[in-house]
Amino acid sequence: MKRKVIFALLFATLCTLSACGKNDSTDDSIVVKKGSFNIVTENTSDGEVQDDITKGYIVTVSATTISTVAESGNTISETITAVPETPAETPASEAGYTAELPETEVPETESPEIYSEIPETEIPSEYEIPETTEESAPSVIDYTPSTATAGTPASTAVLPADAPKESDYNYGPAPVVYDIAGIKYIDNVLIANKSYSLPADFYPELDQTCLNQFYKLQNDASAVGLNIYLSSGFRSYYTQDTIYNNYVAMDGQEMADTYSARPGHSEHQSGLAIDVNQIDDTFIGTPEAIWLEQHCYEYGFILRYPQSKQDITGYKYESWHIRYVGTDMSYKIHAKALEMGDPYLTLEEYFGIDSYYH
Repeated sequence: MKRKVIFALLFATLCTLSACGKNDSTDDSIVVKKGSFNIVTENTSDGEVQDDITKGYIVTVSATTISTVAESGNTISETITAVPETPAETPASEAGYTAELPETEVPETESPEIYSEIPETEIPSEYEIPETTEESAPSVIDYTPSTATAGTPASTAVLPADAPKESDYNYGPAPVVYDIAGIKYIDNVLIANKSYSLPADFYPELDQTCLNQFYKLQNDASAVGLNIYLSSGFRSYYTQDTIYNNYVAMDGQEMADTYSARPGHSEHQSGLAIDVNQIDDTFIGTPEAIWLEQHCYEYGFILRYPQSKQDITGYKYESWHIRYVGTDMSYKIHAKALEMGDPYLTLEEYFGIDSYYH
């Protein structure tokens, strides 16, 4: 009699476990709620659990549990319990799960830690720029407009008559001028070249006026069937350090110095330089490159490293690199170039400065 009772109890227990591992209707699908998010696990009729991870959910699998955490950081209100048929280290997207008990006892494991907030990761805005680790970076100064004064037109030249007025669509105001030791200005134009460097903690990010003017340039180029897009904007001192040293390791310092700036000497750190489209010589001579060279000054930019000017700027020809100076200054530089019969004038030529590592 006792054996019959024990057998009946075991049979009932196994039936209960089997019922937990299967659902005959999709109406019995498990729903895990996370604030405004719902995750519905489907195909449970065969004892399988498929979590929707394509919408940004993070699935953590241990030996006995599957826990799902929403991107928003909301803590889950329910944990789906299952026993994996495959080893615990198999990814959740590949492993099948069933409620059948394994032949050997599964050791207990600690539940995965659930974070109330998922840490944010900074994504570089540049393409093909390696990530850097700033283990001991100095504190960054708070660069806000309240600590800067507006740039003023250069006093060495008369503003051309065709320069846009403040009410004109393409007018671009001069960039802000930061009162910070170690930054070189001439007529309120920031200078960053081989002779003049920027402090390591100077971190202004991409200037908003510069970006707005680029969008105007981009829209007008698009109107004539051209596609000009931003490929690289602001770079920190430490990002440039990584880029430059990678080039040195690849080509040697002498060659790297002809096309890459040493850390602190890059215009990209000023937040006023933009690289467009393909950042190599394949961009040279394209319709976009030709249009950019001819029209960028109309929006407050200059072609920073023109052809045949390497001895002056210190860098090879870069048809993709433009520098924002404001329309007042860009029209003055353009007018001076036309006066001299030179298609493109550099900042070094316009201001009478040099560019080499001292």
